[in-house]
Amino acid sequence: KFIGLKSPIPYRLSGDGVNDLQYGMNFAFGGTGVFNTLVSDPNMTTQIDFFQELIKTNAFNATDVKSSVALVTLSGNDYSAYEVENGTAQGFPSFITSVVNQLTVNLRRIHGFGVEKIAVTALQPLGCLPRSTIKSSFQQCNGTENSLVRFHNLLLQQAVAKLNNETKVSTFIILNLYDSFMSVLKNKGDQTGSTKFENPLKPCCGGISSEYFCGSEDKNGTKKYTVCDDPDSAFFWDAAHPTQEGWSAVYSALQTTLEQL
Repeated sequence: KFIGLKSPIPYRLSGDGVNDLQYGMNFAFGGTGVFNTLVSDPNMTTQIDFFQELIKTNAFNATDVKSSVALVTLSGNDYSAYEVENGTAQGFPSFITSVVNQLTVNLRRIHGFGVEKIAVTALQPLGCLPRSTIKSSFQQCNGTENSLVRFHNLLLQQAVAKLNNETKVSTFIILNLYDSFMSVLKNKGDQTGSTKFENPLKPCCGGISSEYFCGSEDKNGTKKYTVCDDPDSAFFWDAAHPTQEGWSAVYSALQTTLEQL
């Protein structure tokens, strides 16, 4: 929206006679990562395969690709899967390294197709998501989780600097979601033009107890969650995702970087 584009159509709809490619295509699948995660949808390598196939069949020609911006987002699903599959705390740094290494391979590959401008997201502070802050009654972020996120972001920064050095131009731009999330979460109302959320760590929608989550129903169809009166007043919608107003505040904080696109 910021750079004047409408939402690109999802890849899954592209075979339904929808030919409106002027705003590009969205290859993302919710819950996926660079590796296989807890969902069975295609990982990022396969998503890039889909893109490559469309270039081969000339759905996107060389001019289209050259004048395109690619947005590559990774939201931490690889790390959720690692934890669920009993990965150890000691093994986290080497796993983070392998995630960023694979992400770097993916970025280099997209550039190899002829895309000249690629934005990649740094990880948001996962330790500030309501699923982590619920343990402190939504009062404080989990410092251990955030230190692992900062390690991921440091490796990404180093990788992107190296890629830009290889291409001799600033092809790759990092959208620093960590800093922009933090600037909104820490906003005491003194930043002009940015939204202040009363209790930013508390989600609008949540389960009535720890065994339920936003959207839960029991076997009789009775709601086991509550929704706040005014979602626009909340930064987080549920245990992991910001509200529309939350994202708007995050992207306001990213404006200077976005202008480079």
